[in-house]
Amino acid sequence: MNNLFQFGETVDGYPVRVVNERTVRAAAGLLFFPAVVSFMNALLTANYQPTRLFVIVFLIDMTLRMLNPRWAPSMIVGGWIVRHQTPEWVGAPQKRFAWGLGLLLGIAMLYLMVLNRFMGPVNMLVCASCLTLMFFETAFGICLGCKLYNVFNREKAQLCPGGVCEVPARRPGWGIALPQAAVLVLFVGALTLAKGWVDETGPLGGFDDMATLEDMGLKPVAGAPTDPKAEAERCQVPAFAKAIGHEATWKQHNGCS
Repeated sequence: MNNLFQFGETVDGYPVRVVNERTVRAAAGLLFFPAVVSFMNALLTANYQPTRLFVIVFLIDMTLRMLNPRWAPSMIVGGWIVRHQTPEWVGAPQKRFAWGLGLLLGIAMLYLMVLNRFMGPVNMLVCASCLTLMFFETAFGICLGCKLYNVFNREKAQLCPGGVCEVPARRPGWGIALPQAAVLVLFVGALTLAKGWVDETGPLGGFDDMATLEDMGLKPVAGAPTDPKAEAERCQVPAFAKAIGHEATWKQHNGCS
């Protein structure tokens, strides 16, 4: 029974219980992808149903992680994906603290969006926080929540990814060689020029552009007549879009004049 709810694994040679960082990063990526898809879908189309579903999935996964990471669906699938990689053991206590923060954010979204159907800037702030935490974990192996562990706990975190808990051997300067910095400057300059050229050439004609359809050899399909009353109701800008000054963009994304 103790093993059922034991957080982390006991591995010989390690002073604290540990989790496999490779599995953690894989699990973060598995959650990050549907999270960003549902978030952008809500932002661009005002369809919050995928986000509400993802919040439920996220909350279940985080709850199981807090009990025992080995039972969380994302950790199970992530562990299977990286099963042939050498484990990288990191301290479990700071991970549990970080996932606890994720659980609190999930509970907030459950209350606001799933149960009370509240849509507004607060939701975006919470979602953006979750996305940021998951992105840093899966892309860079940086656990932002773990960094707060040392602030609220007397015992400092041990066995952090990349050995950052220990005193690292620092290179002098910023860690970027001068030629590398020059490449970055040139890249930014090329990006600026490319943006200027793209802006000058104008936007591409979409499938609503009759000339573009003719050029492609396609014929526009006549749709069913639109009910003016239903169209007016569909194009009512939600309160959250007005609150953040997103009204015109929302109308554009939803095909409303």
